[in-house]
This record gives sequence, C-alpha cells and structure tokens, in this order.
Amino acid sequence: MQPDHSDIGGTILAFYKPENQIVAFSVQQSIDDLFLQRMVVDQQRPRKIKVYIGHVFRKNNPLFVTLTSNAQGTAVYLNGGLVRTLPRFGLSSDDLNGQLFVGNHPLVENGWQGQIRSLAIYNRALTETEVLQHYNAWRTNQNAEIKNEGPIELYLFNEGSGTTVHNQVNSENDLRIPGHFFVLHAPFLERPWDEFQPSWSYWKNVLINIGGFVPLGFFFCAYFVSVRRLNRVALATIVLGGVVSLTIEVLQAFLPTRDSGMTDLITNTLGTVIGTALYSSKSVQAIFAAAGLGGLLQPNSPERSTSLSGTSSTSRRTG
Repeated sequence: MQPDHSDIGGTILAFYKPENQIVAFSVQQSIDDLFLQRMVVDQQRPRKIKVYIGHVFRKNNPLFVTLTSNAQGTAVYLNGGLVRTLPRFGLSSDDLNGQLFVGNHPLVENGWQGQIRSLAIYNRALTETEVLQHYNAWRTNQNAEIKNEGPIELYLFNEGSGTTVHNQVNSENDLRIPGHFFVLHAPFLERPWDEFQPSWSYWKNVLINIGGFVPLGFFFCAYFVSVRRLNRVALATIVLGGVVSLTIEVLQAFLPTRDSGMTDLITNTLGTVIGTALYSSKSVQAIFAAAGLGGLLQPNSPERSTSLSGTSSTSRRTG
C-alpha cells in the first residue's frame, strides 16, 4: 500500500459479518500508526482488542505489510522484517469470513486515502523466510512470486478502469466498486457504548456538541420568556433542544459522510439544559435588570405587574 497522507487515518480493509453486524477484523491507519482491531465475543457480548504499531506510515512511501497468525498469536512484518509479535491477538478463519471491504469501513465513513497495490490471503501461516521472499519478489516483479505461492484470494488492483476488482483465484469473490460513495451498513442512532472511544478526539467532539447547544438553550429560553410567555419555559426549551438534535441525527443517517448516534443526542440535550440553567441563573437575571432589559425577566413577576398597572392608571386619568 502507499498512503497519500501520514497524519490522518482510515480503514484499509475490514471483514464484516452482516448477520451479527460486527466488524470481526480490520486493518487501519491511525495518524501514522498501523492499527489492528479484532472483535471477540465473550458471553454473547462483543469486545474489541486493539493493537497499534507506531510510526510506520510515510507519505507516498510504499509499505508491504504481512500478518501471519497461528496458535502462538499473530506476527506483524513490515517490508519483509518482523516488527511485532502479538501473542493475545490470534486470528482464526472465522475472523476472515463475511464481507470484505477495502478502503473504507462498512459501518461509518472512515475512508483511507492512498493506493492499495495488492492483497493476498492465505489459509496457512507464512514462515519468516516466505514473508521476506514475497517482499523481495513484490519489489522486483509485483506479485509474480506471490501469485505462484497459492493464496486463496488475490487482488492485484491493476484493472485501470471499470467497476470490478478481480480476484485472480476465484471470480466469485470479486470486489465491486459502487457508482457513488456511501456507507453500506451505516448504523441508525448508534448506542453510546458502541460509539465510545478512549481518545482526545472523542472527548473533544463531546465538548463541541455540548457547547454548540448551550446558545440554543439560552436564547430560546429567553424567547419563550419574553415573547411566547410559556408557563414551563425550561421544560419547553429542553424538549426543543432534544427534538432539534434528534432531527439532526435522523437526517445524518442518510448522509454518507456523517454518523447517526445517540451520544450526540445526549450531549446536545445536555448543552440545551446548561444553556437554560445559565439563562435562569440569578447572576444573568441581575445583569439583565441592571442593563434595563426588563422584557427578558420572568413573566408575571411583581416588578412587571406594578409597572403595567401604573401605566394603565395614568392613561385613564389623562383621558
């Protein structure tokens, strides 16, 4: 493979099980790290096992990656050399069953930017000598040696045109290129525990979603107080924030570059609550009163009732 960037990520390949709606195994780029993820089901609950091999991607530099797995675990080779052994990351044939996705994730928009030159899958673990031989053969004759070594799946990505990437071993497993970009199995209102990631980018998005709805809660609370004169202003504002967030998440389910999840629904509603509480606080009301913004005070307050009564009485005497 040859990445276009060394500072962003994306899914290079993934094996998806539609019957379980899980990605059993995936190979990804995370900034400049090689990121491997395997889904293990323990007591009917899926659990993700993640491994990072640091600082391996360089912009426009080809990288030959080989993963071999047996009873002792998985070995990771880069450009023919062993760089990491993973004794608790053993792969099975079941991990490589299902639908094969190349260049993007089946459930979310996570496209990889780069070129995949070839992909070979074997039904046995390659030896260290074979890995080095394959790398040397690929450098000199682009897959000639690999093709003769008996892979069960082999994609050379050398078609140059069309909508099919041909499997050189079995045409029934050709890869199909869609006419337009979309996420094939995009989740609808994904559960918070499935969306959670222990990373700064995840918490950054959480804070952005909360902060983005604080103004909505603040100003709509002011609107409902001063214009609509509702009785349950706080409740109406929070419900409005939740409805707006739900509408956004439903619409995002139909957009290929956006995700639909319940985490955003929760954080956006929380932001609305904070905005409503901020407007209702005594400090903010004192600022409004000092600035002479009486119309932004709570309706039917004693101050407003006295003022309106006095104005009405004066008008009658003048008449």
